[in-house]
Formats: sequence, C-alpha cells, structure tokens
Amino acid sequence: MKVSDWTGEDVVRWLGDQGLQEYCDALRSLNGRALLELGPSDFASPPLSRVTSDGGQQLLERVQTLRLEHHIRVHKNVHNGHATSNGVKANGTPGLSVKGDTGVTNGNGPPKHKTQPAQRNGVRNGALVGNGFADDRHHGGNAWIQIPLPAAGATDSSSRSPLPEEWGRTGVAVLYAVTCFVLTTVMISVVHERVPPKEDTPPLPDKFFDWFDRKEWAFMVCEVIGLLLLALWLVNWALHKHRSIVGRRFFFIIGTLYLYRCVTMYITTLPVPGMHFRCAPKVMGDHMSQAGRVFKMIAGGGLTITGSHHMCGDYLYSGHTVILTLCYLFIKEYSPRRFWWCHWLCWLLWAVGLFCILLAHDHYSIDVVVAYYVTTQLFWLYHTMANQQALKEHSPTNFVSRVWWFRIFLYLEANVQSTVPRHYQLPSLLKRLLRSQVRYSRLADSECP
Repeated sequence: MKVSDWTGEDVVRWLGDQGLQEYCDALRSLNGRALLELGPSDFASPPLSRVTSDGGQQLLERVQTLRLEHHIRVHKNVHNGHATSNGVKANGTPGLSVKGDTGVTNGNGPPKHKTQPAQRNGVRNGALVGNGFADDRHHGGNAWIQIPLPAAGATDSSSRSPLPEEWGRTGVAVLYAVTCFVLTTVMISVVHERVPPKEDTPPLPDKFFDWFDRKEWAFMVCEVIGLLLLALWLVNWALHKHRSIVGRRFFFIIGTLYLYRCVTMYITTLPVPGMHFRCAPKVMGDHMSQAGRVFKMIAGGGLTITGSHHMCGDYLYSGHTVILTLCYLFIKEYSPRRFWWCHWLCWLLWAVGLFCILLAHDHYSIDVVVAYYVTTQLFWLYHTMANQQALKEHSPTNFVSRVWWFRIFLYLEANVQSTVPRHYQLPSLLKRLLRSQVRYSRLADSECP
C-alpha cells in the first residue's frame, strides 16, 4: 500500500514500528497524505508542541525518509508500467529488450527484424556490447538495466534497529559501576585512618552552619528521601521500553562519579564537619579489620540508617547528593512529559533532601555544591554526546572526544542512532507471568456450534 493511501490506523502502526509511540495520540486522526506533509511549523503549536521539546526533529527525519521511499515506489511503478509496454516484464527479470533502428528483440520470442542478442545489461540511449558501451549513433534507441534484488537474508544498515538493546554492553556498565562503588568503599576505609582528631583539628567554618543549627533527625530524612527517589527511578527504569540503553547510561555515569569521588577524598582529607561526629576507632594497619568494615559498609549500602557507616573522611564530595541528583535527572529525562506532576514531586524531594544534608551538618556546603556541579555536568555532557551523531567521531573540531572516557562512551553508544523516546513497556518476564494467570474454560460438546 502506498503511504498516501494509509489510514489513521496505518499511521499509528508505523509510529509504533519506528519507536515513536509518544506521537500516537496526537497523530491518530492523520492519514498517510497528511503525515507526508508534516513540517517544522506543525510542532510550534499544540498538540505536537506538548509531545517533545526537540521540535519534532526525530519524527521529521523519519517522515523525510518515508517521503523518499514513497517517491521511489511511485516512480518505480510508473517505470515498470512503461517497461512492460516495451517488452520488459514488470519484475525486471526476463524479457529484456533493446529498441532502436536495428529492430526490436523480445526476450520471450524470436526477433522480428534484424536484431542483436538481448543484453543482460544496458544504458538508456545506448547498449552494452561485450565489455564496453556502444554509442547511440550506432545502436540508437533505448536499453533497460536489470537491477538485481538483494540476496535472501541480506540486511543493510537501514534495516537494523536504531535503538538496539545490547544487554552485553549494559552488563559491562553494571560491572564498571560495581567496581567503582567497591573501590570507593575501600578508599573511605583508607581515608578514615588519616582523618585528624576533632580535638586537634576543629571543623572548618561554614556559612550554612552559621545560619542554621544542627538537627539530629535531618540526615535520616535525607536518606529516606534518597531511598524513595531511587525506588521511583528503578520502577521507571524497569518499565521503560529501552531499559537496556537507559540502564547502561545510568550505571556508567554513577560509576564515573564515584570514581571521581575516590580521587577527591584521597588527595584532600578534610576534618569532620561537626563536633557531634563519633568516628569508629582506627585499626592502625589491621587489614582484616579494614576488610570487615568494607564488607559491612557494602552490605548496608553505605547508609547511616542501616548502621553500616561509622567511618569519617568521605566529605569531598557528597555521595548522598550524587544519588539524589542523578535519580531526579534520570526520572525527569526518561519519563513522559505528561507526568509533569511527578517531575515536580521528585524535584521537591530532591531539594528537601539536599537541604537536610546540610541541616544535619554531616557535610560541608562545598561538598554538596561540588557534588551537584559534577553530577549535572557529567549527565548533560554524556547525553549531549549520545544524542548528536557528529560528537561520536574523532575529529579536530570535536573537542569532547578528548575526555578520558570517550572510548568507553563509544563502546556503549556506538549503535544508538537516535534519541531514546519516553515510552514504557512491560518487561518480558512480567508479560509471561500475566499471561500465565489467564484461565480458559472448556465448552461442553453440546455448546459447540
């Protein structure tokens, strides 16, 4: 069926095949001809302006490709009809003809006049003779070219999905994040041995501490909010259609942030932020005791409310701020824009969580500021590179290709050819579980028609 003959249902089905389901509601009333006429001006006003913030760039690119395919198909039909009328079959296989002053040869029968053998290849206004072309002054007329169809099973780059799952690459990102988290925990144990006693080195002056007195309950509230945001993000991730791509982006970014944190903690050890701190005693080179503390902290997720974190020194920068900020950014980026109420709720939780970190006096203000800056900059830089194909290539003008993790980025994002849409889909395992709950009743023989 030609695109111009599509109905609204065909348009919706095509949007689903292209991974652009967020446009289904807005374009459900359009037919194929109206789809081909979409332009940038249509995205300047509702309802399309509410679907995406990129001005419909991704959809317009797909529509442009659809126009070209439609144009080729229409002209191919015209060409086949003309070829059939001149003795060439519509499928372009047998029956090639060369028409000119020397006569007409039909591939399905004997020549009617003085003819030359039917050629398997040719060009318009000339005929292919032997290994060369004969000029149309000698042979004249028209010759038709047979273009062989691709072999069965052959594929090209256009047939591949622009958003492949590639769970193996996601597994590498998970391993990278786990390694960085374990390394950070080991570094906390090392730095803990270097923290000066609070009696010898008092806390550094902090303007926020001057304005607000410490509240003992504040840090517990911060960790509860962090767990809530993390749970919301995990649900959002589990329901996302392209969870493999989104997951490896999350794990790579959080792993890199914790790797940076290892460096900042080790090179500069700050004194405790308040006299209320009660740090665990130092083990003085007892590696078995250090290893036990590391395993205990990993098992408790590094949280104070689980009783697993009693070491000091992990101040610059704040890991709690990293988790709060990153969960909010991913929820906002990969959930539909119509969930604006959820975005505002997550932003409110994030802001309260950061305020409670400072209100508990468990981190200096500079810890929170640096953590926010590094997290947002890495998130925005990574996603800018992931959504711009030109930034995935080494070139003298592509300065972002000089970051140390660029080769890792290429490994994770090389085959992702478009922006990840905000679309949800139930996991395969959950679908199978839901199907298994369906019960069918057997009709009695007397009830059968």
